[in-house]
Amino acid sequence: MKLTNTSIMNKQDIEYQSPEVIKTFQEAKLHEALQYLQQHSPYYKRMFDSYRVNIDKITHLEDLVKIPFTEKKDLQLYNDDFLCVPRDKVIDYITTSGTLGDPVTFCCTEKDLQRLAYNEKKSFECAGLHPGNILQLMTTIDKRFMAGLAYFLGIRELGASIIRVGNGIPELQWDTIKRICPDTIMCVPSFILRLIEYAEAHGIGYRSSSVKRIIGIGEGLRDQNFNLNLLGRKIKEKWDVQLFATYSSTEMGATFSECEYGCGGHVHPELIIVEIIGEDNMPVDDGEIGEVVVTTLGVEGMPLLRFRTGDIAARRVEQCQCGRWSYRLTPLVGRKNNMIKLKGTTLYPPAINDVLDNTDYVQNYVIYVEDSAAGTDDVLVKVGLKQELPFDAVKALKDRFRANLRVTPRVEIVDADAVHAINFPAKSRKPVKFIDNRKKNEM
Repeated sequence: MKLTNTSIMNKQDIEYQSPEVIKTFQEAKLHEALQYLQQHSPYYKRMFDSYRVNIDKITHLEDLVKIPFTEKKDLQLYNDDFLCVPRDKVIDYITTSGTLGDPVTFCCTEKDLQRLAYNEKKSFECAGLHPGNILQLMTTIDKRFMAGLAYFLGIRELGASIIRVGNGIPELQWDTIKRICPDTIMCVPSFILRLIEYAEAHGIGYRSSSVKRIIGIGEGLRDQNFNLNLLGRKIKEKWDVQLFATYSSTEMGATFSECEYGCGGHVHPELIIVEIIGEDNMPVDDGEIGEVVVTTLGVEGMPLLRFRTGDIAARRVEQCQCGRWSYRLTPLVGRKNNMIKLKGTTLYPPAINDVLDNTDYVQNYVIYVEDSAAGTDDVLVKVGLKQELPFDAVKALKDRFRANLRVTPRVEIVDADAVHAINFPAKSRKPVKFIDNRKKNEM
C-alpha cells in the first residue's frame, strides 16, 4: 500500500476494513519486511542463520512465534548491525535510552522521515485535527529526540499549523496561547496541572481560552476500562477540554492515538504489527494483558522484528465506535521489568505516580525499590513537599496510598531540592522518578 497525502477519513483506509482484510494485508507487508531484512540487515541475516529461520515459511502472523525476540540490549550491543542502508542515506540521527547505560542510536532515511510524517498525520486525524487547526507543541524538537520532530512533520503533512514553543515555562506557554490562539496543545499531561496552577495564580482565564483539545504524550490519562484515571479526572475537573492520550516509542516509529471515543490507541496496520506476549513468551488471548511486542513495517534505515518493548497492555479487537476495525491498545499498565510485589499485591510504578501526581501538597518524589529480607519487594517513596503542612504528611500519604492501592509503601519526607537533583541528573533526557535496586534487574 503506497502512502499518499489523501485524507484517511474514508472507508478505503485499511483501518476501516474487516479484521480478515487487515490480517491478510499485514501478512503481505510482513513478507516484504522479512525479505528486506534478509537482504539488508547484518543483524537479522545472522540471526536467521543462527536459529535456522526460513522466512519463506513465515506466511501468517501466527508464524511469528517461530522467530526469536529482539531486545533492547541487542540494539545496544549490536547497534550498527541493525542499519540496513549505507551511511550516506541517513538523514537524521536519533537516540533513545538503553538498558546497559549508553543510549541507542537510530538512523532515519528520507523514506523513514516521510513514514514518520504519515504516521503522525494519521494519528492527528484520529484525534480530530484537520487543516485549519493550530497546535501548540510543548515538547522539545531538539536533543536527538524523535517525538518532537515526528509531531512537526505530521502537522506539516496534515496541512494544519504548529507553534514550536518547547517544554516547560508556563509564562511563555500562556503568552503564546494569548497571542496566537491555538485550539490544541500537545504535552506531557502532568504539565497541564502546572499550566492550570500558573493560570490560577496569575488570573489567567484558561477555561475561556482558545484551547479546546489536549493531546497527551508520555503519560496515561485512562485506566484499563477506558475511564479517566486520577490525572485525567483532575485535568477534566479543572479544564473541560477534549483529552486524547497517545502511546509511541522511538523503536517502533509509530503512534497509537485515541479517537474521540477514548477506547484505546488505534494501530495503523500499514506501519506496525503488534503481538501481546505472556509470561510463557507466547501470545495471550485478545483482551488479556501482556508485553507489547512490535514488528515495524516500511522502515528503511533500522527496521525491527519482534521487538520487546517492555510495556504491558492488552489488545482490543472489537470494532470501535468511530468505525475503525484496526485493533487498539489499552492504556499501559506499566513496564514489565518494573513490576512490584508489595505486601502480596502486584502493582506498577504508574499506579504510585498517579497517587502522588494528584496530591496537591507534593512538589516532587522518587520511588525506590529494593529486595527485602523476606524475598519480596521493599518500596520507599521519598517525597518533597511544596510547603510545611499543619498535619502529618507521612500519615496522610499512607492513607491516600491505602485508599487507592490497598497497600502502602514506606514514605519519607525529604528536601524538595534534593529530590529535584535526583529527578534531573546531569545528561539525563528524561525525569528519573523510579530507581530499581533489585538484584534481579541488574544487567
